[in-house]
Amino acid sequence: MENFVNALNGVLWSTPVIYICLGVGLLFSILTRFLQVRHIKEMVKLMFEGKSSKAGVSSFQALAIALSGRVGTGNIAGTATAIAFGGPGAVFWMWAIAFIGASSAFIESTLAQIYKVKQDGEYRGGPAYYIEKGIGWKWFAVTFAVAAILAMALLMPGIQSNSIAVGLENAFNMNTTITGIILIALIGVIIFGGVKRIASVAQYVVPFMAIGYIVVSLIIVFANIGELPGVLKLIFSSAFSLDSTFGGIVGAAIAWGVKRGIYSNEAGQGTGPHAAAAAEVSHPAKQGLVQSFSVYIDTLFVCSATAFMILFTGMYNTEAPDGTMLANNLRGVEPGPGYTQAAIESVIPGFGAGFVAVSLFFFAFTTIMAYYYIAETNVAYLTRVTKSKWAMFVLKIVLLGATFYGATNEAALAWALGDVGLGLMVWLNLIAILLLAKPALIALKDYEKQRKQGLDPVFDPKALGIKNADYWETEYKKDKDQAS
Repeated sequence: MENFVNALNGVLWSTPVIYICLGVGLLFSILTRFLQVRHIKEMVKLMFEGKSSKAGVSSFQALAIALSGRVGTGNIAGTATAIAFGGPGAVFWMWAIAFIGASSAFIESTLAQIYKVKQDGEYRGGPAYYIEKGIGWKWFAVTFAVAAILAMALLMPGIQSNSIAVGLENAFNMNTTITGIILIALIGVIIFGGVKRIASVAQYVVPFMAIGYIVVSLIIVFANIGELPGVLKLIFSSAFSLDSTFGGIVGAAIAWGVKRGIYSNEAGQGTGPHAAAAAEVSHPAKQGLVQSFSVYIDTLFVCSATAFMILFTGMYNTEAPDGTMLANNLRGVEPGPGYTQAAIESVIPGFGAGFVAVSLFFFAFTTIMAYYYIAETNVAYLTRVTKSKWAMFVLKIVLLGATFYGATNEAALAWALGDVGLGLMVWLNLIAILLLAKPALIALKDYEKQRKQGLDPVFDPKALGIKNADYWETEYKKDKDQAS
């Protein structure tokens, strides 16, 4: 089983795929004239605009749901793994994929808003919806929906729950079975409460956990501030084959940086659009810009916090593809949260293990919550005609079962399965957004035009020649009239 999964990953994450991910992000950056730089001020402003409604959530709540999915074990364990197998240079490539990936996040999230629907009184949208309505390939939309359900409900929750269980076991000697039971009880209470409860939990927990983690990382950095020039030089020289120790593994640095970067920030993966579609906004580009900024929050803030803690304290190992140890500063410590724990312990003795365990709990817990929402949206897409309630119930049971299984079993296979799930979604979604970029680019141009005129932009798809944006054509004005 493990050999088959690893072979499949070898195809899904082969070198050409890595460069395709970089290329798509760069293409969208050029086509949007690097909106990720031009509109940073606008992104921050839009995060706090708008209110929730009966059908949708506020921009900030949609951001929080998306960040729930983006900020997970990838920020702690994934960043450490990238350094373990790609060296310090992998950090630069994580930054690079975040920067150019912000444009991919804009395209996919704007498309989700353009083609969203009002289904059973709630906004629904995402790749399956925009593939069917925008491209007209229902078979391809169904394929994505099935892949997303498999990835989000079955393959990936185990990665998050395993990290929680291992962290709590190492820090507090907590039995993994007990951790699994507690996890499924807490997650069950939230997911049986629907999207509103998920949004309510996310909007409070996500900012608290991210800010707390960054504050501790700043303490570690300032305690070792003399290392700043050396660490920055090491990151950049290793990324471009200029470092004598790590220069020989630049290919691994790119591969691991891009793979773990995409895993963490999810730009172009097709997960963020599900939350983006749920937002109550007057123009699709508004939520597209908000979701672009969420990529920055995830990678440039939270992943960087982990990377700096590890590199500033030197608490890491790096293994070359041929098995040679290029750095062996933590003998016997497996790649993952142990690096971050050791980094914090070196500055604040007795605090590292517990803090990382608690951080992992919050990061991974909210990610599982977001996974459920994404899976639920795709089940809703597949059952929108039959409106089958039992399908939603089965989904909840499957996700809770996968969560418990991950908490009580080995991590290696869980990570490999997660990479398969992620790889499938990335492949399918990248094809879709490449084919469908035009409506999102038109929406961006329209948004910028209205802003220059001093207006609060409102979306009119008919005037822009965008077809099948049914909600905006028939229901948006009706909803506004009812609200006023």
